[in-house]
Parts: sequence; structure tokens; C-alpha cells
Amino acid sequence: MADLRDYTSLRVGGPAKKFVEVGTEAEIIAAIEAAGDTPILIIGGGTNILVADSGFEGTVIRIKSHSMQAEVDACSGATLTIGAGENWDEFVAVTLDRGFAGLETLSGIPGTVGAAPIQNIGAYGHEVAEFITRVRTYDRQAKGLKTFTNSECEFSYRNSHFKSHPGRYVVLDVQFNLRQGEMTTAITYAELAKKLGIEVGEKAPIDATRKAVLELRGAKGMLLNPSDRDSWSAGSFFTNPIVSKEIAAKLPEGAPQWPTSDGMVKTSAAWLIEHAGVHKGDSHGGARVSTKHVLALTNAGNATATDIAELAKSAQQSVFEKFGITLETEVNLVGLSL
Repeated sequence: MADLRDYTSLRVGGPAKKFVEVGTEAEIIAAIEAAGDTPILIIGGGTNILVADSGFEGTVIRIKSHSMQAEVDACSGATLTIGAGENWDEFVAVTLDRGFAGLETLSGIPGTVGAAPIQNIGAYGHEVAEFITRVRTYDRQAKGLKTFTNSECEFSYRNSHFKSHPGRYVVLDVQFNLRQGEMTTAITYAELAKKLGIEVGEKAPIDATRKAVLELRGAKGMLLNPSDRDSWSAGSFFTNPIVSKEIAAKLPEGAPQWPTSDGMVKTSAAWLIEHAGVHKGDSHGGARVSTKHVLALTNAGNATATDIAELAKSAQQSVFEKFGITLETEVNLVGLSL
């Protein structure tokens, strides 16, 4: 019986009733069909998940598929089809080495390619939805293959059709379209522009941008490092809240506010947490708020899943009591809730 703490970046989680590792598409589908109608949990890198100490009463399928197909056209750029089990950051590095621009600001995000569309991962002004043309899945309900175009994926901030239908679709591969080039598009994120030594709206070399992003993420404890317990996290635990203009108007002066296209306002979860009285280094049992960034909740060495959930709940309650805003988890909770 596999202990799931050995397969997650938080290094917590109890046993799986059944655990299988698969590589090929045929193996993935066979494992899903063998599970029948019983619960399944798909994991890749295990970097965006908090599993209960009691474990998972079903089949855990760990996908380790590695495949990359590329078609390059001088006009349309590169069309890349990538297996779900491919390591995300290694894939990003390969694209840049081959002279394909676009994914550089998404460098250093932990996890696999298959998880990217589910969460619609994003950072420093870009989301993966901008570059995905197709997602091929296995539909557990229809018991067959289902391919989604970009629009059918229903991408939104840290969300997608797949995330809205948990347990139904298993991503098999993802198709990306990237342009050929050595420069980024306009850098819109002020922190990244400052790091690159340019003004917002200017462009930068893609390799320099990747290096800058990795340095920024590392300084925030957002790069996994086996020897640094302050990085034993699942990345940002909460998403940035999107609230009405009325709620945003009640926030204190200095609270970050970014208008969205649908008339709402996005604000910073990290800012809310810090201004609600939560501090870097705060702890509960073996769980600790990272000393580098308040959005990262870490395993200081002997944490349980319950410790981490209680620490998250405390931060969530503090923000609600101070600002009336309920923080939503970016991390997927399995077998527990806040």
C-alpha cells in the first residue's frame, strides 16, 4: 500500500487503497477502466495537492508519460503535442532551447503538463490558456476519448471545464502553439519588468526572462528544493480573490486592485493575508507559513495534513474577519476541507 506522502511536494498524506504507475496512453486508459466506477485520484508531480492523513479510499493513478511531437512552420510557429506526465518546467526549458517563445513567464511552476490546463496555471502576466490549442482526454462518464478545443476548455482564472467537472476527465496530452522568436511580448508585470531592468511594456530576451522568473520564484520559496524545508509546499495555497467593485471599494488604501474584463476586481491574496495579521513563519503543529512568502504553507519537517489544513483555515478566517472576503484554495484538497 503506497504512502501518498512519498508522492506529494508537501510530504503529507496517508495510504492509497490501490496505487498504480502508468506511462503509455494505453496503460492510462486501462488503469482508469479497471477502476470502474470507484473513486480515482490522478497525480503527476503531486505539487498542487493536499491529501488527508487517512489517505485515499480508491485508486491513485500516477501518470509518468513522456512524449513530445513537434511541427514547425515558419509562419504559424510551432505546434507541440506533449504527454500529460511530462514535467512542466522541463518542457518549458526545452521550448526555449528550441527558440520557441511564449512560456518563459511560466517557468518554475511545479507539476506536469497534464495538470496545466486543469488549473489554467499562470504567472507574471500570462496564463497557459493563451498557448493551448487542444486538450485530449479520457471521459470516464462516456467511457471514451474526448478532445477539447481551446474555447471548449472554458478557461478562466485558475479554472477550466476539467476543474469544474472533477473526476470526469483525465488529460492524456496537450497541444500548444508557440511562436518562433528570441524576444518576449511586452512585459506587463511590474515586478518582472523591474527584475529585468526594463519598463513595463518593453520586451526582453526569452532566456533572460526565464532566468529572472526563476530567481523571483526562488526568492519567494516557490521553487521546490529537497534540502530546504521552507520550500516543501504546494505553491500558492490560495488564489487571488475576484470581488465586486463595491467590495473592492471598501478595501484599505494600498490594497492591490486589478480590474477584470467582466467588471469585477482582482486583489492580492498575499496582501490580504499579511494585512489580516498573518506573518511569515507563523506555525501550527508541524506546518508553517513560509518565511519567504505568506501564500506558501510549508511542511517544516513533521507536519500532518491536518496541521497544514488548520494553518490554512486560520489564515482564511483571519482574512474573512478583517475584510469580509473568503479566500479560495488553489491547492486541491483530497479527503479534507477548510
